[in-house]
Amino acid sequence: MSRSTGAKPAEPGIAEANRAVLRRFPFDDDQDLRDARRGFMGTTRESVVRDATGRTVWDLDAYGFLDQDCPDTANPSLWRQSRLCSDHGLFEVTGGIYQVRGFDLSNMTLVEGERGVLVIDPLLCAETAAAGLALYRSHRGERPVTGVLYTHSHVDHFGGVRGVVSDEDVAGGVPVYAPQGFLEHAVSENVYAGTAMSRRAAYMYGAALPKGERGQIGAGLGQTVSTGAVGLIPPTVDVTRTGQTETVDGIRMVFQLTPGTEAPAELNIHFPDRAALCMAENATHNLHNLLTLRGAQVRDPRVWARYLTEAIALFADTTDTAFASHHWPVWGRDRVVRFLSEQRDLYAYLHDQTLRMLNEGLTGTEIAERMELPPALERAWHTHGYYGSVSHNTKAVYQRYLGWFDGNPAHLWEHPPVESARRYVAFMGGADEVLRRARQSYADGDFRWVAQVVNHVVFAEPDNAEARALQADALEQLGYGSENGTWRNFYLTGALELRHGTLGTPTSSTSPDLLTALTLEQFCDALAIRVDGPRSWDTDITVRWNLTDGDPVTLRLRNGVLVHATGSGPAVATPDVEVTLAERDLRAVLAGAVPPAALTVRDDIEVSGDLGKLTELFGHFAAPDPDFAVVTP
Repeated sequence: MSRSTGAKPAEPGIAEANRAVLRRFPFDDDQDLRDARRGFMGTTRESVVRDATGRTVWDLDAYGFLDQDCPDTANPSLWRQSRLCSDHGLFEVTGGIYQVRGFDLSNMTLVEGERGVLVIDPLLCAETAAAGLALYRSHRGERPVTGVLYTHSHVDHFGGVRGVVSDEDVAGGVPVYAPQGFLEHAVSENVYAGTAMSRRAAYMYGAALPKGERGQIGAGLGQTVSTGAVGLIPPTVDVTRTGQTETVDGIRMVFQLTPGTEAPAELNIHFPDRAALCMAENATHNLHNLLTLRGAQVRDPRVWARYLTEAIALFADTTDTAFASHHWPVWGRDRVVRFLSEQRDLYAYLHDQTLRMLNEGLTGTEIAERMELPPALERAWHTHGYYGSVSHNTKAVYQRYLGWFDGNPAHLWEHPPVESARRYVAFMGGADEVLRRARQSYADGDFRWVAQVVNHVVFAEPDNAEARALQADALEQLGYGSENGTWRNFYLTGALELRHGTLGTPTSSTSPDLLTALTLEQFCDALAIRVDGPRSWDTDITVRWNLTDGDPVTLRLRNGVLVHATGSGPAVATPDVEVTLAERDLRAVLAGAVPPAALTVRDDIEVSGDLGKLTELFGHFAAPDPDFAVVTP
């Protein structure tokens, strides 16, 4: 890591805690290493994947430094996991099933059929997916893609689809399979709260951090996210029930629907002719998130555990290999059952024990401090919190059942962060006194407390250079000690931005291709989120869009709320302006690609009424801030 970032060495207490991890766990167990490298067929000669402009979107050799011994500035368990995840290339899973691993955060699986290949989860961007497919073809021949399958609705499992097939391929008969509800969840999660999620994802994956022993070393689930073109081709075949069987290119698949587990829409796939089971992202070599740090809907560990039990019951007797869309496979029937059973017990234990303590009156924070995994689970490497953690998953279970409020009325109406911080600092004797005491706590190795208390000074006095520097130092040490990859990235990114200011967000989940996949209703919902409510309290504007290829759509802004209605009836007000146009043109106008004034010069668009009202309507939309402050006010 470059010295220009200001990164410092590990403090003695952190270095010793990391050495203690080496003594605590069986680092001489090389089963995962052998499994991660089993079936290796080769990798590409090109170390960098670039987009059409030449910009690097993925660097295959960026993590070469992981081949050295773990330094004091990293948790050895996370270092081990990152080294396993950094292996890249084409791997044979079992007869006729291959995986491209290490080309993105996720894996791309290729199942050979009678004349071509089924692609499962085509990575996050088109460039890495195309590179992965090219690698496969260099070893297995120029087989056409005869089917695509999305296991679930997260972008790293569908965003690269245009790197393996085109719209013309799909129109020509190449099926695209997905679980029921996929499209709704795929677009809503990445659009409605997409700006905030992308900003927090920059912290979660350490996008701005240099790769190295004092910087980004991985994210636990994989190394990081690619930064190429995200796309989406809508599914053509929905999987609607467990037990549903489909055959494509001679490949038989039996599906298990698992909604509400790792994603709102997800499925597992059994390949009976290959004795192989794809677990999507429901069973991977880490404890997963119940509430991801970038933000999402809280997942349900109770049903997650039940679906893992169901998978064992349905498929274990006819499965010799289990693989997933992250990490490496598990071979052998007994090992598969043990792996799935321990993963099941992991989520069930967190759920049940959180509920037990919740009903004893403990709060989410208190439960997180008390929660310990059973020794038999903790000894299994694949249960470690490299991506999710026992701490924040426990709080997620609490939130799922009881929400943000812990029941203490003192917490019901607290001051917001800046106002609270000013009062805390004043009560504690001023910023100088707080920092004096905090520096002693830092010397004592109590970095967790330093981060908690100095945060008040940063928010009370955001220009206080001493406070920012001390806070950065504390966050950095917490990062060095974290077993969880996303915690490390959050801590180190926070330290970097405290030292150098906001560094921006390199990726956005709201790509033009995803916006195209929105239904018109979803598009209008996304637009309503952008209304500046207070500025619109006294506004009443109605615009009717008469679609030449669909039902009319009316937008009305009143009381600070943008409401849309389709068709006619009592819910539709008399319009101030009417525009007749095709749906594609309406989408362009709503997206801001076509200004209202341009509508009057188009021969194929008719406008009647006061066009100024349309311009006024758009003036009430606020643009989201993709680079909002996180560690400062």
